[in-house]
Amino acid sequence: MFFKVLRDIAKPQWFDIISRLKKSTGLSVAELSESIGMSYMGVKQHCVELNKRGYLDTWRRPKAVGRPEKAYRLTKKADPLFIEVGTEFVLGLLRNVDKTYGASAAEKLLFGYFHEMGEEYVKKIKGETLYDRAMSFSKIRDLEGCLSSCEIDQAGAIKIIEYHSPYRCISAEYPMIYRMEEQMISKVLGANVLRKEEEASGLLKCEFNID
Repeated sequence: MFFKVLRDIAKPQWFDIISRLKKSTGLSVAELSESIGMSYMGVKQHCVELNKRGYLDTWRRPKAVGRPEKAYRLTKKADPLFIEVGTEFVLGLLRNVDKTYGASAAEKLLFGYFHEMGEEYVKKIKGETLYDRAMSFSKIRDLEGCLSSCEIDQAGAIKIIEYHSPYRCISAEYPMIYRMEEQMISKVLGANVLRKEEEASGLLKCEFNID
């Protein structure tokens, strides 16, 4: 499925548009044009084509003043473009493990998975300060497809923001997966981590607050 979608989304400009829409509840052509650095008509043409192919739909976004404006947002058809952890296979595996070895077996399996993943992250991240380590970790996660960035405010509060979770489809049946992810990040960074999730109009935003 992924490669079929990949062939369909062949133009690099389309990836730019889709990536920016993934981090928003919807953007107008003018906003996309400014963000990408492409002409208004160029962006509009690409959006129309992506809309025809079923990857974008449109809605009327209310404005503080004046008429609502037309904005584009992603459809479910775009989901395979973003990394998932083999949803059907993993769910089938976890269900079978629970059935065969008992109700807590899947949780133990996930615990082992995040333990090994954490050890791999520790080998890769760099930095002396907590912010440097958080920034390094965020860059790795971004390369993995989590659309990750790291911020620090004037008070020194650090947060990692991600707009895609590879565990989303699994979490409905195994909600403990987010707690394990949170604990894994805490151990990797050597700091307290609190995960917060927001979802609105198709936008998923995960914040990991670090102290």
